[in-house]
Amino acid sequence: MPRMLDVSDDVRAEIGNEEADRLLAGENAPGSYDCTSCRTPGDSEQERTSTVLFIGDETAVLAFAHATCLPSQVVQVTEEQLQGAVRSIHPDGGVPAQAAPEQAVLGVTSGLVLISGELHPALVVEPTGPIVRPGSTDIGDDFLPLLIEQGFMPVTALSSVPPVLHGWSVLLAAGQLHAVLQPGTGGGSPVAWWQAHQALQVADSWRAAANKHQQVLLFAAPVGSIGRQPREDLLRDALDKAAANGKLVASAMPLAGT
Repeated sequence: MPRMLDVSDDVRAEIGNEEADRLLAGENAPGSYDCTSCRTPGDSEQERTSTVLFIGDETAVLAFAHATCLPSQVVQVTEEQLQGAVRSIHPDGGVPAQAAPEQAVLGVTSGLVLISGELHPALVVEPTGPIVRPGSTDIGDDFLPLLIEQGFMPVTALSSVPPVLHGWSVLLAAGQLHAVLQPGTGGGSPVAWWQAHQALQVADSWRAAANKHQQVLLFAAPVGSIGRQPREDLLRDALDKAAANGKLVASAMPLAGT
């Protein structure tokens, strides 16, 4: 039975007409999958499904998403974001034509965090899988060490505002979250460390706090440390627990945009 797949022109251009036609005919497409955006199950025989191609420096991974979550598109990500999960899924180093949608991508949640009696706008970043160092054969998780090398500070308790990480910024435009920017190599223009597939709407209270402080706190934790929390009090509890377990790093970043 043909799958209800959407393959965008950009994705088709990358994977080729032959592969795209095979997907649309249902030859290579999965029936059921985990949505690469919301991480809940989907079924390409029952609901419209987008093909999402993640491209690193050397690796490309084809994933699937509910069409209501993401349009079919090509997403540029860092090689280390792809390699860790590909290596954990395929220990022999082989990369299949379409890897299962378990590649590590960065999940971002926004919320207000109370520190020293004041509400601060925060972003909480948690990958969907282990992140390993590029070129490493280790199956551990190097997400926090890599961030600490970039200047993030380990957090053992949410008792004070973390220091500003110079050169990084959070891009907000028209009340929507677009990207987290990091310094370019060799002092070049900033590049996206994380970029929203579609701009994320933030709450008015979050935006007001961001405009007040002109900076955003970014917290990061390894996969499985925070989870998707539906309320800010539960998010805070998860952050406190991750901090107490030594699994949280943070920095403050200037606000770019409005």
